[in-house]
Amino acid sequence: MSEQLKKSKTKAKARYLKAKKDRRKRRKTDTPLPPKLSQNESEDEEEEEDVIVEDKPAPKRKRISPEPDVDAEMQADSDEEVHQRSPTPLATLPSFPLPVLPNAPSKSALALQGLDKALLDAEIIEPSRVVPVDSIGHDRNDGKLPVLSEKTKKRLHELGIAEFFAVQTALLPFLLPSQSRHRAVYCPYDPPRDVCTSAPTGSGKTLAYVIPIVEILSSRIVTRLRALVVLPTRDLVIQVQETFEALSKGRGLKIAVATGQHSFAHEQNQLIADQTTMLQGGSSKVDILICTPGRLIDHLNGTPNFSLQHLRFLVIDEADRLLAQSFQDWLAQVLAATRPPPRLSSLNPKLTHHSTDQESIPHHDALSPSFLHACTTIPDVRTDFDDQTFPSCQKLLFSATLTSDPSKIAAMGLRDAKYFIVHHQEKDGDVDIPAAVTEKFTMPVGLKEHMIVCETSQKPLMLFHLVHAHSVTNALVFTKSAESTTRLLRLFEFFEEARTAGNSNADTSTRRRTVVRTYSSDLSRADRKTILDQFKDQAIDILVCSDLISRGIDISHVSHVVSYDAPVDMRKYVHRVGRTARAGRSGDAWTLVEEQEARHFKQLLSGAGHLEQVKKLRVSEKDLKDLVPFYQVCLS
Repeated sequence: MSEQLKKSKTKAKARYLKAKKDRRKRRKTDTPLPPKLSQNESEDEEEEEDVIVEDKPAPKRKRISPEPDVDAEMQADSDEEVHQRSPTPLATLPSFPLPVLPNAPSKSALALQGLDKALLDAEIIEPSRVVPVDSIGHDRNDGKLPVLSEKTKKRLHELGIAEFFAVQTALLPFLLPSQSRHRAVYCPYDPPRDVCTSAPTGSGKTLAYVIPIVEILSSRIVTRLRALVVLPTRDLVIQVQETFEALSKGRGLKIAVATGQHSFAHEQNQLIADQTTMLQGGSSKVDILICTPGRLIDHLNGTPNFSLQHLRFLVIDEADRLLAQSFQDWLAQVLAATRPPPRLSSLNPKLTHHSTDQESIPHHDALSPSFLHACTTIPDVRTDFDDQTFPSCQKLLFSATLTSDPSKIAAMGLRDAKYFIVHHQEKDGDVDIPAAVTEKFTMPVGLKEHMIVCETSQKPLMLFHLVHAHSVTNALVFTKSAESTTRLLRLFEFFEEARTAGNSNADTSTRRRTVVRTYSSDLSRADRKTILDQFKDQAIDILVCSDLISRGIDISHVSHVVSYDAPVDMRKYVHRVGRTARAGRSGDAWTLVEEQEARHFKQLLSGAGHLEQVKKLRVSEKDLKDLVPFYQVCLS
C-alpha cells in the first residue's frame, strides 16, 4: 500500500514539474497555450511519462527540510499566471500622513485668550512699597501741581494715616493727575480712563478710591449724584460709609446708603428732593451713594427722578463676586442708565406714565451735557463740526481676586482700561501677568500660614488646643454654614464650662473663661452690629462666623484666623486669611484639615503655587492629654 502511494506521489510531482517547465518556456517565447488534448491522448501521454520517470531513479540528496506542499505551490503558480494574463491594474492613490494632535498651548497663552489686551500693559506694584503721606504732595509728572489738598493731608494725619500702601501710591497719582484737570467734574470731551485693580485683602483698596472721590467732588457747586459705590453685603456698605464720612468731614459732601435696612419710602426721601414733578435731569439730595445691587435696581425702576446721568465715578468693590451675580441683570441696567439715550422716553420709562405729551415735561437745568440731545425743548440740530460728547463716568473695579472670566470684564464696557496688579516682582523684573491675574494670588506681607491635618472626631479638640496652647485669641473662626456656627458655639461653651470647673483650684488666668459669640446671617442686622462692636472693643475673644464676614470687613485687632471647615476654593481661602495681617500688621492663619480632605486642600494650594507657604503643624497625643478629660465631659 505504501509503495502504491509513493508511486502516485511521484507521478503527480512529475506532471507538476513538466507543466512548470512548459510555462517558463511560454513566458520566454510568448507563445500561445497549446491546444487542449483529448481525454484519451492525455491519458496515453501520462502513461508514457510515467514510464520514463520510473526508469530514471532520482539522485540521492540529503533532506534538509520536509517536502514542499505540492498542492499549495501549484495553486500559487496558478494565481501568478492569472495575474500576468489580467490587464494592468490602476495606479494606487497617493498616501497621506496620519493626522497628529497639535501641541497644547501654554498656560500663559490660555490665560490671555479673550482677556483685555491692556492686561499686558498692567502696572505691577511691589506689595512692600510704602510712601509717606507728605511725600505724595506733588504730581509726579511736573513736580509743581499738588495732588492732595492740605485739608486732605490734615484729615489723614488726624485719622492716624501717616503713609500710603502700595495700591494707594499707584492709584492716587493716576486718578488725580493734575490740579487743573481733576477739579473738572464733567469730562464730556475728554473722558477719563477706567481702572481695574487687583490687590490682596487689607492692602488699602477702600482708601485708594475714597481719597480721589472726596478730593474731586469737593469742588462741586450743585448737589448731584456723582459717585456710586456698589458692594455685595450690607456690612461692607456700612464700613465704606464710615470711611467716606471720616475722610470727608468738613467738605460739605452729602453721603447716603441704600441697603434695604430701612423702608423703601424712607430711602426715597433721603435720596430724592422732588418726586412730584418729572424732571429730565433728575433730582438728588446726595453726592455719594453706597448701596447693594438689589436695592440700586429697586430705585432705578421705582424712584421718580432717580438718575445716574451725572455719575463721575462708578465703583464696583469686590468685583469678582458682584460680576458673578445676575440678580435682575443689575449691571446691564446700571450701565444703560449712565449712557445717553437716543430718545427722551428711554431716559426714564416712567415718563410715559405721567404724561403722554413729552413737550409738557419741563426742561431742567440739571441735564447732563452728554444728555442734552434728549431734551425736547431744545432743537436737535447737528452739524459735521459738532464734537461728540461722552459720559464722564469713570468705572473703578477693585478685588483681591479679580475675575479671570473675559466675558464678565467685557460686559463692563471699559474705556481704555488701565490695570494695576499688586504682585511680588521676580528677581529679573519679569512677571507672568496672566498667572498673577488668574490664580497666582498675593497674600499680605505679614501673614504666617499653618495647617493641621487631623481626624474628623478630633477637629474640635484641635481648635481648643490652638486657643489654649497657642494663645489664639482676638480671632475669627470660619465655618461652612450658619448652622455649623451655632453647633460649634454650643460645643465651645460646654468645653469652657468643663475647663473652668476642672481648674477651680488653679490661678485666675487659667480659670478665666474664653468669651465666644457667633456672627452669621441667622442674626438680625441689629444683633450683628452689636456683636461686631463688642468684638471690636475686645469684649469678645473669639468670633465664630460664616463666610458672610470674609469679604472686606476690616477689624484692626484681629491677629488670628482659623478655618475650622477647610475652604472649598482658593478665592474663599484668600478672603478668609485676609481678615488678619491688614495694613502692614502681622497675623496668623490656621486651617484645620480632615484626613479625607488633605489631598484636595494640598492640590488647591499647589494649583495656586502657594503650598510651600503653608506650614504643616503636627499635634501629638501628648500635646492634647491635658484637654482630653474636659473634652470628654463636654461631649457627655
